[in-house]
Amino acid sequence: MNGVRETGFAYQAVYRYLTQLINESARDARVRLPSLRQLADRLSVSISTIQSAYSLLEKEGRVYSLAKSGYSAVPVSSIDTLGHGHDLLETVYVNARNPSMLVLSADEPTLLQPLDSPLLLLERELLRQYPRQPQSSAQPCGELELRAALAARYTTSPQRCWHAEDVYIGADLRGVLEILIEVLSLRHSTVVVESPCEWPVLRLFESADVKVVELAVQADGELDVDTLERALQLNPVQLVLLSSRLNIPRASLASEDNRRAIARLLERHACWVLENDCHGELGFDPDGLRFRDLLDPDRLLVYSTFEKIIGPEAPFGYVLSRQLRMQLQRQFLLRSFRLSPIRQKAIARLYINGRIDQHLQVLRRLLKDRSVQMSQLLNERLGDALSFVEPQGGATIWVRSLRQVDVRRVFQRLLQRQVLIAPGELFSLQGLHAQHMRLSHTFGGDHDLSAAIGLLGDALRLESLD
Repeated sequence: MNGVRETGFAYQAVYRYLTQLINESARDARVRLPSLRQLADRLSVSISTIQSAYSLLEKEGRVYSLAKSGYSAVPVSSIDTLGHGHDLLETVYVNARNPSMLVLSADEPTLLQPLDSPLLLLERELLRQYPRQPQSSAQPCGELELRAALAARYTTSPQRCWHAEDVYIGADLRGVLEILIEVLSLRHSTVVVESPCEWPVLRLFESADVKVVELAVQADGELDVDTLERALQLNPVQLVLLSSRLNIPRASLASEDNRRAIARLLERHACWVLENDCHGELGFDPDGLRFRDLLDPDRLLVYSTFEKIIGPEAPFGYVLSRQLRMQLQRQFLLRSFRLSPIRQKAIARLYINGRIDQHLQVLRRLLKDRSVQMSQLLNERLGDALSFVEPQGGATIWVRSLRQVDVRRVFQRLLQRQVLIAPGELFSLQGLHAQHMRLSHTFGGDHDLSAAIGLLGDALRLESLD
């Protein structure tokens, strides 16, 4: 793919190529697409770049994958781009990639400042240092250099230390979470999650027939200790899933006293704790206790992804666990993730040479500035129609309609005007957050944000049920 580096990031060019390939396929038939290796050879890019593009298309509902069968295209005729289909989430994903759409629903912090260019530059330098490695040297749980870099980053004391063998790296976050469902035997079990909860997690639990008990985050960003205790007493809870520090999509922080109280309660119950650290480094104030600073590390797992701080060229997900090594190794072997060792080495170098920390300082500042601008605009234009949580980090704003409205109809009305929001119902399996929406203060392209906020206000007034 000559000129890819000059015209855009590699995964974007591959994405465009695959989109054209899908559009050329039969409208009513599922067509098998080229394998990762075939495309990498055909387009002269790395396998991880192909994986990035396929992951994006899978999120949009354009392709699907089956174990050991590769990717297939979803028939074009089955994709709803107008918002009238039954699957609201699929409609959001598909329309999010419409170039004419103002996407006010995304959780993509690196739209403001990706680290893709330094990553790809390091990768090119490493390609000159390392010839193509033989297949026998493949490391199914991830490249050792990157696993060691992550272990060092998460180690804070001799008691709360991690080693390379405690870190497992997968092709993307979804694949890692699917492995955790198997390793922890979560199928048909009971799990407690913060609510609102990110929809990829909810969908995976739903597909595995997991009973999800939702623990609502309170207005002040804290979790109610008594409610959690009742849930643990009344249900055979196998796992509690908590944000490391910054709750997304609310972009709120609980007090340290509240975190300590929750940690003390969890220490008294024999259930696993899974810490979501995907946004842990995106708080505007990076200091403060994480749950992993308070919990027994032998009953704790931590998962995250590089994508939220580096960008789409680093879609890998990872998990840290000091226990369950044999089970995790077995599942990663069965998955046979094909990850570029050179790209993993390049990511490791970004951590080792301090480039990640420099980047995070800039990214946090940009995110904070943009969130302040968005908050001011919402107060000025929709102060009588919406209330919202003042963001403490990340790229999203959690808003609630002050009038009773049908948010799905608001969503559809805005979609017709080329504006995309994420209705709050996506963040719950139990009908919570029906009057909420997730908005984003990071978006690409040249759009009139003020005009879009005006359209949101119009839609809220037109769909008011009061």
